[in-house]
Amino acid sequence: MLTGMLKHWWILVLRGLVSILFAVLAFTQPTTTFTALVILLGIFILLDGLAAVMLALRTRGDEDWGIVLLEGLLGVGLGAITLLYPSMTAGLLVLFVALWCLITGVFEVSAAIRLRKEITNEWMLALAGVISIALGVILLFRPNAGAISITWWIGGYAAFFGLLLIGLGLKLRTVHQQRLTASN
Repeated sequence: MLTGMLKHWWILVLRGLVSILFAVLAFTQPTTTFTALVILLGIFILLDGLAAVMLALRTRGDEDWGIVLLEGLLGVGLGAITLLYPSMTAGLLVLFVALWCLITGVFEVSAAIRLRKEITNEWMLALAGVISIALGVILLFRPNAGAISITWWIGGYAAFFGLLLIGLGLKLRTVHQQRLTASN
């Protein structure tokens, strides 16, 4: 798993940047209609899912590439449903996001546990997973919160998640460069 992630560290950075871009939109446009939030969230989930699928396909053959592929396919599916049926999705948005956060969080914590055998500071991915799970739980227990509150919760999550993914991607880049230097 580590070898593929080292070669494609930039995909994690890309996922982080997409998350931060979404967070900026969520915080700067808090009065956006709920339908616009649904569309923005659908785009975010779709792009994040596509990036995860890309990472899985590029690390195919690694021990746990299938888990990353499943996470990505889930994101692509939820993102597509959200974009194709925004009015229906608006009513289910909180549940979709909660489930996506819970499942993604479990996958991320699982991947971090596997990575700890190979690198140090895998805590960034584990923390991203814990934050995903926490947001999922909050959204399940507070589904009637206002649209602006949900926007800010999701924006805060996306910002922190994005920073953690960028940090992990840059850490993997450093390890990759060190290994390249050592092999030359």
